[in-house]
Amino acid sequence: MKFRRQRLDDVTVNLTPLIDVVFLLLIFFMVSTTFTRETQLSVDLPEAQGQVKENLSEQIEILIDESGGYRVNGQGLVDNRMRTLQAAIYKISAGDTTMPLVITADAQAAHQDVVRAMDAAGQMGFVHLSITTRQPAEGQRIGQG
Repeated sequence: MKFRRQRLDDVTVNLTPLIDVVFLLLIFFMVSTTFTRETQLSVDLPEAQGQVKENLSEQIEILIDESGGYRVNGQGLVDNRMRTLQAAIYKISAGDTTMPLVITADAQAAHQDVVRAMDAAGQMGFVHLSITTRQPAEGQRIGQG
């Protein structure tokens, strides 16, 4: 008995619809994505030697720019008075003075502005206070001048 061999059809996958779908998804995401640039302050940090502290998610950060403007956790303040700064800190902390408070000041910021932020935090009872700095470049020593 002679059996007929079954003819094997070539199994192929048509990639054209797949490529069309990928291009449509690419176009959709390109059109629907917003390319807004967040406005952030450019701060030139002072240099200091020390250990790097791990970034905590539950903290208050006071940013002081070169002209003495304050931002508390990214929110700008309407003026530079201590009461305004304390109100912004209280709004974020909800009265919890055990939260760590980080002061990030520009290297050219006035000493008075940094002291005002420290004084505002101290008057409110914050005890976990740190100041952000950057490591000096290799070969530089602190206190050269």
